[in-house]
Formats: sequence, structure tokens, C-alpha cells
Amino acid sequence: MARKQSDYLAALLSDEPEAAAATPVEPEEAGPPASPLSPSSSPSSGPAAPRQDRARGTTLLGRESALARLASGEVRQVTQLLLDPAKVRIWSGNARLYAHLNEENCRELIDSIIAEGGQKVPAVVRRIEGDPDHDYEVIAGTRRHWSISWLRANSYSDMMFVAQVAQLDDEAAFRLADLENRARKDVSDLERARNYADALKAHYGSHLTRMAERLKLSKGWLSKMIKVAGIEDAVIDAFASPADVQLKPAYALAQSLDDPKGAPAIRAEANRLASEQRALRSAGAAPIPASDVLKRLLDAPRAAQSAPREEPFTWTTHYGRPALTVQSVNRQGVTIRLHAGSGADMETLATALRDTLEHLERQGMGLQR
Repeated sequence: MARKQSDYLAALLSDEPEAAAATPVEPEEAGPPASPLSPSSSPSSGPAAPRQDRARGTTLLGRESALARLASGEVRQVTQLLLDPAKVRIWSGNARLYAHLNEENCRELIDSIIAEGGQKVPAVVRRIEGDPDHDYEVIAGTRRHWSISWLRANSYSDMMFVAQVAQLDDEAAFRLADLENRARKDVSDLERARNYADALKAHYGSHLTRMAERLKLSKGWLSKMIKVAGIEDAVIDAFASPADVQLKPAYALAQSLDDPKGAPAIRAEANRLASEQRALRSAGAAPIPASDVLKRLLDAPRAAQSAPREEPFTWTTHYGRPALTVQSVNRQGVTIRLHAGSGADMETLATALRDTLEHLERQGMGLQR
């Protein structure tokens, strides 16, 4: 019997009342009992045999009781599997964004797995049907799955993904994954917020109170998370990383986006910030800090109101001739005049139109307002 299995049964037996009441066998009495016909037997050794028989009987009764407890479901054995991570997919209901994992943010875990000669803490998976490429999906342990996959592709081809199988429906799987992710600092507030928003519809019928009760969370706090989840990607792109979006400041931003007058200016500023962040990344420079990004976004409506507006906007060619003029901007749309005799060809006019629309977006007067 494997040592772990032996220890497991021993732990079960130690809980049995019969085992607790049995007289312990001293080390020197643990050998085989003397035969009653042996001339070497002495009256003093007589009690030892019944004592050992009682001990063996108690052990057998305890073992039968332990197996009965396993069969009844009172106690469950946990089986760990060694899996090829390529045959295990990631459950879509998990908060962690698998695409955001990389060698840098998994480096500490990778080094730990190498130092320990393998993965020591098992992931939790469940069996799936109808997928020819995968046999299981990860409920908890996404970083472990990514790290083992990376190691197998980088000189550690014998590494196996250690997992234990659980029978869980989607709601139970979500609660299990959420409990694990709460203790993980590398799961961002935005990831959790969007995960909660998806789960609210999928598992709780959009009933916030029911979800808060099931997760043992404050309804007010959960409501803020759901609000933050609604911030569109175009605004999130203003930040260097989605991980920079923290709950408290992001909630203020989400509230500002509810203002129909200020929201266009925020979105226009987000577009500018996103362009700046891309340029900084391309140049290998430090990104704009999250605090500065947030300040510019929240200040955008006020700045747009105080800034002088260039109306009408005119796009001129390098000859100094007007090629395109914005005549009006309103809720019905944008009216643009193309000037004859500007010397602009089709490609130049297309560039003029694109520049003009971008200018209107920056001024909070674009078609997306």
C-alpha cells in the first residue's frame, strides 16, 4: 500500500472509538505470539496472545468501519492525477485572464516548481465530455497550469500537471474559484469585477442579493464591483495595464461615465491616452502612471468645457488651401464641405477626413458621443 494511502487509512482509524479504547501494544510485544504447544511457553507469556488478538481484531474492525465510511460517502478519498496540461483546458468562468499570464508574472511559481522537483499543490479540475481535445478543465489553478505548460515547452518535458478531480456544477465551480482568487494578489480588481458580472447573469439570474449571500460578500461592495465591470475596453486601454484599474478610483470613473455630457470628453481623453501609452511602449519608455491616467480622465469633462473650440474646423493642404471644412456638428451628425480647387487628390482627402474626425473626437464632438 502506498504510504499516503496507508497514512490516510491510519488517520481514519485513529478517529474510531474502538481504536481509541483498545489497549496499546508495546513494541516488545509486537512480534508473533508463542505457540501454546511450545515448550518454551511460560505462564507469564499467556496474557500476551489474547492481548495481541484483541489488538488485531480491533484493527480489522476499525479498517472495516473505515471502508464502510468511505463507501457511504461520509469520508471521501481524494485522488490526485498526473495530467498532460495540453489535455486540460481552462474553465471560462474563472476570473483570471489566461492570456495575460507570461513568464514574468509566473516566474516565482516556475522557480518554485523547479526547486521542488514538480508541482506540489494540486489544482482542482472537473471532467468534461464532448471535447475531443481535452479531458478536464481547470476550476482552480490557472497559474499552475500555465507554468507547467511553459516548463514542458522549455526543457522540462517530463513535468506533469497535478490535479484533483471534483464533481461541481457551474455555480459551485464559480464559488470555489472565487475563494481561491480572493487570496491571490495577482488577480486584478477588474478581472474579478468582470468575472462577478458574468456570474451574476449566468448563475444568479441577475439577483445581486442572492449572489452576495451565496458568496458571503457585502451587497454594497459587490454592487461597486459590478459597476466597475461595465467600464468599456476603450477606456481601460488608457491604462498601461488592466491590473492598474483598482476598485475605489475605478468606481468614481464608472460613475463619471454615466454623465451623458461628460462621458464623450472622457472617452476622447481615453483615446489620446491609449495612443500615448502605445507610443511609450514602442519606445521602451515607462508608461503613464495609473494615478495620472485617472486624473486626466476625470478632469476631461471640465477641461473640454473650458477649452476654446475651433469651429468651424478647416483642414488645409500643404499649399495653404482649404480642402475640408466642418460646417456643423449636432445630434443628427456632422456636416462636412469638401472644397474644389484645393489641389488635394483622393488619398489626401481621405487623410483629411480621418484627421478631422479624430479632431472632433478629441473635442468631445465626434460621432461616438
